[in-house]
Amino acid sequence: METIVEEDKRSLLQRFILWRERKIKEKHFVLILSFLVGICTALAAWFLKSLVEWIKEFLTENFDSTGVNWLYLVYPVIGIFLTGLFIRYVVKDDISHGVTKILYAISRRQSRIKRHNTWSSVIASGITIGFGGSVGAEAPIVLTGSAIGSNLGSMFKMEYNTLMLLVGCGAAGAVAGIFKAPIAGLVFTLEVLMIDLTMASLLPLLVSSVTAATLAYILTGFGAMFRFHMDHPFLMERIPAVILLGILCGLVSLYFTRAMNGVENIFRRYSNPYIKLLIGGAMLSVLIFLFPPLFGEGYDTIELLLNGVSTEEWNSVMNNSIFYGYSHLLLLYLTLIVLFKVFASSATNGGGGCGGIFAPSLFLGCITGFVMAHFCNQFDLEPLIPHIPEKNFALLGMAGLMSGVMHAPLTGIFLIAELTGGYDLFLPLMIVSVCAYLTIMIFEPHSLYSMRLAKKGELITHHKDKAVLTLLSIDSVVEDDFEQVRPEMDLGEMVRVISRAKRNLFPVVDASGRLLGIVALDDIRNIMFRQELYHRFKVEKFMVSPPARIHVSDSMEEVMKAFDDTKAWNLPVVDEEGKYKGFVSKSKIFNSYRQVLVDFSAD
Repeated sequence: METIVEEDKRSLLQRFILWRERKIKEKHFVLILSFLVGICTALAAWFLKSLVEWIKEFLTENFDSTGVNWLYLVYPVIGIFLTGLFIRYVVKDDISHGVTKILYAISRRQSRIKRHNTWSSVIASGITIGFGGSVGAEAPIVLTGSAIGSNLGSMFKMEYNTLMLLVGCGAAGAVAGIFKAPIAGLVFTLEVLMIDLTMASLLPLLVSSVTAATLAYILTGFGAMFRFHMDHPFLMERIPAVILLGILCGLVSLYFTRAMNGVENIFRRYSNPYIKLLIGGAMLSVLIFLFPPLFGEGYDTIELLLNGVSTEEWNSVMNNSIFYGYSHLLLLYLTLIVLFKVFASSATNGGGGCGGIFAPSLFLGCITGFVMAHFCNQFDLEPLIPHIPEKNFALLGMAGLMSGVMHAPLTGIFLIAELTGGYDLFLPLMIVSVCAYLTIMIFEPHSLYSMRLAKKGELITHHKDKAVLTLLSIDSVVEDDFEQVRPEMDLGEMVRVISRAKRNLFPVVDASGRLLGIVALDDIRNIMFRQELYHRFKVEKFMVSPPARIHVSDSMEEVMKAFDDTKAWNLPVVDEEGKYKGFVSKSKIFNSYRQVLVDFSAD
């Protein structure tokens, strides 16, 4: 009975697809899909935020703000444990590093994202963050949105270009929906996912962003995500301090990026999930016990620093901690949080939790900006540095860290402006974002999201040539219609092979299939018709080593470099054990390149 129902559904869907192809133009249908993606991503973002808030409020509503709460040692470990069980036994797939997964899907999976990603990241990150995991909900919801776009496009049999655009629509809608920031959603997709900005892509991205943001306003109110009132207008004499903050944010971004990579590499050494849980849970619970602002996303701390105007209000950030009552240690306390936040976030994900780095970036940026401003004011550095409003610099620091960690200055500028309504600080937002980005670019050419893919040659960028080479794969250009010969064969046997061959190159392989060398027809043309030599010469005598060997794991950039270095027209392909797989020719690569470039550039 269920099989019949499934067949009926497929038949109905197929009839709709055929009807749509006749009645609705492709570009109009893409706009309809982008509208649906915007609605679905906004609902997913609202559900995730509600889930996190409900769990967090349920667990901490009876905490004493003036004392030490020992449950801080327990909750995060429980959250990571439950998330790990959910991923291992329900999802049965890796769902961490959401944005990296999207970039990989675009470059290597033809923008196809697994169906479970439309819901699994929401549940897993909701549990992790609700129980106090020190990560953000934004990257999981971006993966969820992109998965919704990908699967919706796949359901209606859309081609690769449209699928990639719908993946971008999902990401834009997710950022717009969770932050109520439609411009930031659009810019994030263009900067971080590197979707090309064309007239064909701009309108669907805008539709998804605006739809998601509008629905988010309806569901959660029309106020900005963070309340911010600018008590002190920006003055031009503060520009040097803003530049200094941008450089500082770039350096903190570098520290955050490298420290997170280092800690995650430590967790990768262990395959046993319970050992990871033990290490990650212990690290996270101790850090949260010492520094309660590390509990969850940290948005309460951001709200406090953006709106506090007195030392008494700022000191409340030390509530629940062993630092409570030591107001003179505020700067030290916040500096330690900046240093240890990366360990808390890495321990959360490494121990088995699920979350992203959006919220940690905003959290660290806010504290960095506040610490710099408070330090300058407390030690009275005038006239070198005039009085700096702490709340203004806390807001600017958020843009700086976002720009540095994500390598996305435009996203940092527009996101913070939309998150807080701080449009009056647009000029310093631009300055600090650009300075932070330029600073980290000196040391790290790729963001935390893209560096692993970039090292493997699997990252699509706005550089058209490199993007097209990334979309090509070795499998798509290998030709295997070359006649193989053995080293012990004599010239007579070689001639018989040549008589039936279609190509003028012959790989020489041993009994196990390992490539020993090649024979080129031009090299033996002068002896191949001399019958008196047929039994005197063996293939091993006149075979030569290929100028280079291509490995099946090589990226297309490495393949093209091999062709450039050797000036060859054909090169053999081998696997990791040296076994022959075929040949790659320049003509095949050029033909494939031209076709992919046409498809990739089509508006």
